[in-house]
Amino acid sequence: MSDSRYRKVPSARLSRLASFGQMAGGIAGGVLAEGARRLAAGERPQLSQLLLTPANAARVTEQLSRLRGAAMKLGQMISMDAGDLLPAELTTILARLRDSAHFMPPAQLNRVLAAELGTDWRRRFARFEATPLAAASIGQVHRAQMADGRVLAVKVQYPGVADSIDADVDNVATLLRLSSLLPASLDIAPLLAEAKRQLHEEADYCREAEQMRRYHTLLAGDPAFVLPAPVDDLSTGRVLAMDFVPGQSIETLQEAPAETRDAAMGALLGLVLRELFEFGFMQTDPNFANYRWQADTGRIVLLDFGAARAVPAATTAAYRRLMQAGLAEDQAALRAALVEVGFVTSTTLERHGAALDAMIAVLMAHLGKPGLFDFADRSFVEQVRRHAEGIAADRAAWHIPPADTLFVQRKVSGTALLAVRMQARLPLREMVADSIAGTAEPA
Repeated sequence: MSDSRYRKVPSARLSRLASFGQMAGGIAGGVLAEGARRLAAGERPQLSQLLLTPANAARVTEQLSRLRGAAMKLGQMISMDAGDLLPAELTTILARLRDSAHFMPPAQLNRVLAAELGTDWRRRFARFEATPLAAASIGQVHRAQMADGRVLAVKVQYPGVADSIDADVDNVATLLRLSSLLPASLDIAPLLAEAKRQLHEEADYCREAEQMRRYHTLLAGDPAFVLPAPVDDLSTGRVLAMDFVPGQSIETLQEAPAETRDAAMGALLGLVLRELFEFGFMQTDPNFANYRWQADTGRIVLLDFGAARAVPAATTAAYRRLMQAGLAEDQAALRAALVEVGFVTSTTLERHGAALDAMIAVLMAHLGKPGLFDFADRSFVEQVRRHAEGIAADRAAWHIPPADTLFVQRKVSGTALLAVRMQARLPLREMVADSIAGTAEPA
């Protein structure tokens, strides 16, 4: 197959381990080369500066896109969650992971479908397009048609992905530890365990079909959204057949008039608030590929429900108090809520209270402006970054928020990032106030 996007997915444990070894070797070589170059220029570079180079990011991106699975998923999460904190060059390169997965060769695709749907699987479709519509971290999507004319999107999981999740997460963690990017004292074991659990759930397409049906019920009658419905008799734990719902990349919405962009982002942000404060259930993966835009209907297509999960009542309550404190511009209550949600610890407050207060002041001044909130106004970012430098440099004060907070915040941050991309202007304070007013504190 001459198309460079077709590449066999390494499914055996040894071949995947070898790929990680190749990645680590490439990074090490890049570190040595960049270190020598900087030393020759009279610089004394830090190890983290040598690791986080565009060349090394490109190496990691390419290797993770070949591996797919949990390794690529974690890379996507880093690119999405880093937001404004990573240098622009690294953000651009890592963002390639959102759409740079290779395709399975046809022979490998046939083996997967034969194992899941039977050796005569082609007879179950009137038409099945061999070239994928899209390829992501866990599977690739094909367009197909049933005998009755119903057009489908069929998601086919890469072989070995589900079985490799635990090892892939451990291998990525090992690379992080060896890089010295994380303090040795930072306990990442709970986060790794939660990441494994989440990824195992995402690899279970039967579970995803259930979540798709759940969101159909939650959003019934909402004119802003359209969702596919699963086709149970053509779906298994590794193959998910669903309605093909037409739409363009959500990023094409950038070309729409301002009022159209604002309405779409108001619907998406409103959905996040409903998930957090009304549903107690959230699709926690804000990857832009999970949204499509229908210019002719003005509706947003919601895709990929593998990362849907319950939001604990305690997490919802903590976010409510955080937002109430922000709306009231009560700095003391906001500090307490930040600790309750898990963004900071009491130790961090003791060591860096002044810096945190300065960051809070900047954010409140920006978010507290009357009228429409302009997501494209990023003037506050550099101020926040400057106040955060001392906290970031104090590696002994680093900590990882609770997993439930991380998953919720990933959705919040990803949606905000899309609003920035769309240059949306929304009545943010009013939207938040209405959402928390419509929900009661748990007894």
